[in-house]
Amino acid sequence: MVCKCDKKGEKEIELTEEQERILRAMAGMECPVASRDISKATGIPSKSLSCRIRSLKTKGFLHSPARCRYELTDAGRQFAGS
Repeated sequence: MVCKCDKKGEKEIELTEEQERILRAMAGMECPVASRDISKATGIPSKSLSCRIRSLKTKGFLHSPARCRYELTDAGRQFAGS
């Protein structure tokens, strides 16, 4: 899926199916959450999550308020709600 930003001049951001699952699963959780919680909710092995989480952080959909804890940014919440 492609996330189209409302702002002019911003690039479209492409997400993998797994990244979409992570964002949607996190929308239904009390945040911040650990990767093991995301793994349980999505079925994605926890060993596979680190690169997907890193990519979502780089794209601006997640941030880490504490070590090994993650929560949605405003952009992540907006995407998960769509």
